[in-house]
Amino acid sequence: MATTPETVFEPDTGAPSALQEKARRHLWMHFTRMGAYDDTHEIPVITRGEGCYVYDEHGKRYLDGLSALFCVNAGHGRAELGEAAARQAKELGFFTNWSYAHPVAIELAERIASLAPGDLNRVFFTSGGSEAVESAWKLARQFHKVNGDPLRTKIISREVAYHGTTFGAISITGITPLRTPFEPLVPGAHHVPNTNSYRWPEDRDPLWAADQIEHMIEFQGPETVAAVILEPVQNSGGCFVPQDGYWQRVREICDRHGVLLIADEVICSWGRLGHYFGIERFGVVPDMITTAKGLTSAYAPMGGVIASDRIAEPFMRDTETFTHGITFGGHPVSAAVAMANLDIFESEDLCGQVRAKEGQFRQMLDAIHDDLPIVGDVRGAGYFHALELVKDKETKETFTHEESEELLRGFMSGELFKRGLICRADDRGDPVIQLSPPLIADAEQFEEIDSVLRSVLTDAWDRIVRH
Repeated sequence: MATTPETVFEPDTGAPSALQEKARRHLWMHFTRMGAYDDTHEIPVITRGEGCYVYDEHGKRYLDGLSALFCVNAGHGRAELGEAAARQAKELGFFTNWSYAHPVAIELAERIASLAPGDLNRVFFTSGGSEAVESAWKLARQFHKVNGDPLRTKIISREVAYHGTTFGAISITGITPLRTPFEPLVPGAHHVPNTNSYRWPEDRDPLWAADQIEHMIEFQGPETVAAVILEPVQNSGGCFVPQDGYWQRVREICDRHGVLLIADEVICSWGRLGHYFGIERFGVVPDMITTAKGLTSAYAPMGGVIASDRIAEPFMRDTETFTHGITFGGHPVSAAVAMANLDIFESEDLCGQVRAKEGQFRQMLDAIHDDLPIVGDVRGAGYFHALELVKDKETKETFTHEESEELLRGFMSGELFKRGLICRADDRGDPVIQLSPPLIADAEQFEEIDSVLRSVLTDAWDRIVRH
C-alpha cells in the first residue's frame, strides 16, 4: 500500500499544537494508519504552498516531488486560480448540469474537446477521477445496450492497476488488498497482466501483454465484453510504460472484437507526460478518456469523461438518455478554475516544458540507478517516474513483505519527508519510489531530488541490506 511519513516524523515542538490535537481527534485521513499518530509522531500538517514547495505548520519547507497526489501540475500558490474561483462564485456559485447548462461549463467542454485527440468531442463532467471511471464503465454498458448488445457488460483492466475507490472503480482496480475488504465487488471486472517488462523473461514477446487482453476477451466471450480500460503509463506498481506498439495492438484487438477502449488519464492527462493527454504520446485515439486531477491543478475538484462522437451519438437521438448524473459535475467554480488553469498551460507552455526537461529529469534518475546498488530499475515518462528497489541488482531479488515494511514505512517514507522531499514510497507490487513533480520543476528541483534520494537510499541500503 502507499505509505506516509507517519512512522518516524517526530514533532518539532515540545507539545502538540492545537491543530495536531484536533486532527487526531476528528480528522479521518484517507488510506492512512490512523493509529500510528500520537504525541511522539505528528500528523504532517501542510499550511501553504509556493511553486514546487509546500510548508508545514512549523514553517519547514518541502519539495513537493509528487505534485500533492499527481495533480498540482501548474504548481502551488497560483493566485490567479483563486481569483478565477472568486469571480465565478460572485457571478454564479452553483447551478446543476442536470437538464441545465451554464456558460463556464459550456466553454470548458468546448475547450477540452478542442484539445482532445481525434473525435473525442463530448464531455461529461464529474467531481473527480473515481467518478470519471465509474461513469465511463456505465456509459460503455449503456452504449452497447442501446445499440442492441445488452450482454456486453464486462470490463478488462490490468493487474496492480489503480482506477479509483467507488464500487465500480474498485472492482476495476487490480490491487488485491484494496479489493478484498469490500468483496463481493461489482461482477464483470477482469484483469490481465501489465507491462512491467523488468519482471519478464528476457525472451518474452514484447507485445505479450497486449495479446493477453485478446486472450481474456476471447475467454470471456467477445459478445460479453463492453470495454478495456488502461492508463497510458500505469501508476501503481511504479510507472509501467507500454512496449513499442502496445497501444496500437490493443486498439486493433478492441476494434476486431467490437470492444470500447478507454484511456484512464486521471493522472496522465494535462501535461504529466508532456502532452495535454498522455495517449497522444503513443499515437492512438481511444473511444473515451477519463480525466481529473491536473484539469484544475487540484485547486478545485473536477473530473470528466471525454467521449467520441460515435459513443455520444446514440444518446443524442429522440428520447434516449444517459441515465447517470453527479450533483457537482461541471460545477461552475471548478470549471472557472479549470479555464484559468488551461490559460496558464498555454501561456507558459507547460507541456513543452515537460518535453524539454524530461531528458534531464530522467538522466538524474538513471545516474542514481547506475551508482546505487539498491536501485534495480528506472521507468516512466515525462514528469512521471519510479525507481524500483531491490536487494540484488544482478538477480533482481526483491524484498520480503517484512523487509519492505521496514524499508518503506519503518524508514524511507518518513526519512525522505524529514529531509525535505515529498514523494511516494509504495509497495503495491514491488517496492518503488515514485516521483511526479509539478510541471514547472527545473534543474534546481532535480538537484534537490537527487541529493535527498541519494542520501536516503544509501542509508536504507546500509540499514536494511548490509546490516
